[in-house]
Amino acid sequence: MSPKTKAAPVTKLATHTNEALFYRDKNLVDDLMGKLTFTEMMFFHILGRHPRPADTKILDAVLVTLLEHGLTPSAISTRLTYHSAPEAVQAAVSAGLLNVGSTFVGTMENASKLLEIVTTDEAGIEASARREITAIREARGMLPGFGHHLHRPDDPRTPKLFEIALAEDGIEGSYINALQIVSGVVDEIYGKHLTINATGAVAAVLMEIGVPSHIMRGFAVISRAAGLVAHIAEEHDCGTARTIWEVTEETIPYAGGAPIPGADTGNDKD
Repeated sequence: MSPKTKAAPVTKLATHTNEALFYRDKNLVDDLMGKLTFTEMMFFHILGRHPRPADTKILDAVLVTLLEHGLTPSAISTRLTYHSAPEAVQAAVSAGLLNVGSTFVGTMENASKLLEIVTTDEAGIEASARREITAIREARGMLPGFGHHLHRPDDPRTPKLFEIALAEDGIEGSYINALQIVSGVVDEIYGKHLTINATGAVAAVLMEIGVPSHIMRGFAVISRAAGLVAHIAEEHDCGTARTIWEVTEETIPYAGGAPIPGADTGNDKD
């Protein structure tokens, strides 16, 4: 049997002539500029279909939700990098974006995968959720989409995201409903209430508009990039990086054995 012929690589995203530029076969100047918002254009370019009003409304809400989280690791990294290299704004933003991961900001990816499992399992959502959540707890793993160190008993962003999504025509609410069923199972298995956090809600509403889990974190990256530019603007006008550096030095003392002048090493002899 002859091996399968590998298809030649192609792109459908963009091309140009001397007179025109095209994004997914649409003329940039004639069809897109001034006619689509950035959110609409982003949706069209990434997913390859024109957004419905519901798609745009939900994606806008998600982007606003994830834009800013205060002086968290991503913002601190951006500020410190900008302090070190103020000529390279892109480096400072990139430093912050490297902190969008499975612990902060980007956890909707794993929450989406959990929802995929429970909504496609023949055992049904509740039975599947009970199996999956039990396995996570027994393994002492992280529970994606649930819990928050500040927002207790509930994350206020979650019901608002659900409200925005369910108010739109064409949104069935099946993933939102599945997440709420999972939430009941979580509370039962953990013996206490764990809020559906914002990234769990984001996973559900993005699934409602057809965003696949493997690119879901990308929308968090896009949103957070804007927030990090705001941190750079503030850092330029009112620097915090030097204070962050000094506080770190003051609160995390050296504990090795090197002789430091003035330090109490515990080896003084009378």
